[in-house]
Amino acid sequence: MVTSPKVADQPVVPLSIIWEPLPDDVPLEEKPVENSGQPLIAGALREALELADWIRPEMLIASNLGICATVNGSLVIKAPDWFYVATVQPVYGAGQRDRRSYTPNLEGEIPAVVMEFVSETDGGEYSSKRTLPLGKWFFYEQILRVPIYVIFEPLTGRLEAHRLCGERYELVEADAENRYWLAELGLFLGPWQGEKEGRQGYWLRWWNEAGLLLPWAVERLAAERRRVKRMAALLRRQGIDPEEIGSMLSE
Repeated sequence: MVTSPKVADQPVVPLSIIWEPLPDDVPLEEKPVENSGQPLIAGALREALELADWIRPEMLIASNLGICATVNGSLVIKAPDWFYVATVQPVYGAGQRDRRSYTPNLEGEIPAVVMEFVSETDGGEYSSKRTLPLGKWFFYEQILRVPIYVIFEPLTGRLEAHRLCGERYELVEADAENRYWLAELGLFLGPWQGEKEGRQGYWLRWWNEAGLLLPWAVERLAAERRRVKRMAALLRRQGIDPEEIGSMLSE
């Protein structure tokens, strides 16, 4: 069984973790996304959940939003490519402004699932570095204690799901369909190859407990068009002009 990088092999410094709000005067780094595919993959994950009426007002689903923690007196911010929190507090303030960041335990629960999409050059998704700047793996495993950490490589379609077992992440075994059951969401997650929004390649998709794919809007529209065509063909075989029926219904 594959486990997390050996954090214990590094010099151990006691951790003091405080959950404080991000001060308004702290500038957030304006770091561009590493490629045009990453926001599309993240957006497609949310789109399928929205169309399935899965998302609830108390949830937080975000991409590239900074998650904050004060570790040994230093503010640490990591912005996953995608993450899900089951329950958060509403955003208060003038105009109900959008969140600049998210501080677990202060604004809501710890993220249940965090995803990182592997860049072509970085490799930091596996970093267990426990000195500043903290590695992503170390931050999610040891600071946030996120139950599920997903690492996806869009170029090859390689997908890993790591579950927190005790103090360390352990690699979860995929099912026969190369999908992972995420109990925290009640859904399967798996890679899928195809085209959407002009991007041809690997994507992440959701399947429900019965194994049915949660469709995107374009797929729903295509299915509806096929249904209408089949209905029109059935009416014509019965000697009924579907266009006449359409005209009558529109009057």
